[in-house]
Amino acid sequence: MDGSVKLGRGAADAPFYLPQGDECDVFAAAYTNNLPVLLKGPTGCGKTRFVAHMAASLGRPLYTVACHDDLAAADLIGRYLLKGGETVWVDGPLTRAVREGAICYLDEVVEARKDVTVVLHPLTDDRRILPIDRTGEELEATPGFMLVASYNPGYQNILKTLKPSTRQRFISLEFDFPSPQMEAEVVARESGLPLERCKPLIRLAGKLRGLKGQDLEEGVSTRLVVYAATLIAQGMSTDRAILAAMIEPLTDDEDIKRGLLDLVTAVFG
Repeated sequence: MDGSVKLGRGAADAPFYLPQGDECDVFAAAYTNNLPVLLKGPTGCGKTRFVAHMAASLGRPLYTVACHDDLAAADLIGRYLLKGGETVWVDGPLTRAVREGAICYLDEVVEARKDVTVVLHPLTDDRRILPIDRTGEELEATPGFMLVASYNPGYQNILKTLKPSTRQRFISLEFDFPSPQMEAEVVARESGLPLERCKPLIRLAGKLRGLKGQDLEEGVSTRLVVYAATLIAQGMSTDRAILAAMIEPLTDDEDIKRGLLDLVTAVFG
């Protein structure tokens, strides 16, 4: 790395993202200095969109991995597969990113199996290497490689948390839902619904998020608000769009649904 940030396609052509603060500058500085980044924040607040925006702005390929309970280190590194009667090695997304100098984004990394974090450690210090035991390789990260991970601190339990020894290998950026005005601008931009018609949807979203940890496990994401606004922009009634995009995805409990619909009535009249 030569110490300067080289923009690729440029922010103008990147997926739309409205900064809340200096997170773009911090991410770019981390990229320039080969530092891994950990994004912390609630589900649906824009972490994944932010990474896609920054990868495009920096002109780097992006490999995104949605982590889950069964994700093992081999899923990231690669494995031998049978192809055409021959056994061949196939790189996983992390290995491809290391070889190509790409950004590898591990979404909700705490959901993965414990052996995944062990694999990441040599990539998150000044060694920047990826040992591949199955092939005997020790890959040095190609310039441009960056490791980014995310998790939702509010959704963890005692069995799913990042150890301090892992967290302290990353610089961290904390995310939250944007201010109501900013979120309305995002929803209007993404859905095509006029800004003034988006604002009541944002007020409703704020009230639904206030129920997190009480009637709801998670609050409504900005993505779901965009879905509702998109349906309304296409001619669907507001009530039906909200039910489909902002109520049904949150719960299967009929009593809770009725309570949420009462909240919709209170906001929209």
